[in-house]
Amino acid sequence: MTNMGPVIRMSSSGTHGAGGVGCCCFRCCTCIHVNFFKSLPGIMKVCETAISGLIQSLLINYGLRYSSSIGSAFEGSLTTASACFLTSAVLLACYTISEKSYRLIRSSLFEMMFNSLACFLYLSSASYLAFATKLFLMAEYYLKPGFDVYPAMTAAYVSYVVQS
Repeated sequence: MTNMGPVIRMSSSGTHGAGGVGCCCFRCCTCIHVNFFKSLPGIMKVCETAISGLIQSLLINYGLRYSSSIGSAFEGSLTTASACFLTSAVLLACYTISEKSYRLIRSSLFEMMFNSLACFLYLSSASYLAFATKLFLMAEYYLKPGFDVYPAMTAAYVSYVVQS
């Protein structure tokens, strides 16, 4: 009788399958795992990255001129959107290129902590931006025709709530 412990083997989770894009009789770009985008975590990560980019774009394109009016709510929202966009984009790139990274990072504490912190930051940024937008920009929206900052900032904080 030998005193060997259990043998642990890593098995493929079946999320990626064969990598690359099928072209006629062969596969090209085998470093890209297209099946990741068809899985639920892949769809969620793409949506998370796209919404973060949309929020950041709204804040920069419309709110930057009025950042002094909105105050620290704008700065906090822009910081949250930028940090979450960058981290989500890097994770999406890692998951797309390497199935091993996907299995290791997805099951790590980092992914859970990042998503929890991002949710908290999105909700707090959205509430602060909503308050500042209503307080400082709503009057100008009703007084000045063509004042498009108020709807853009409203879309930004609503997108924060959708994101979280």
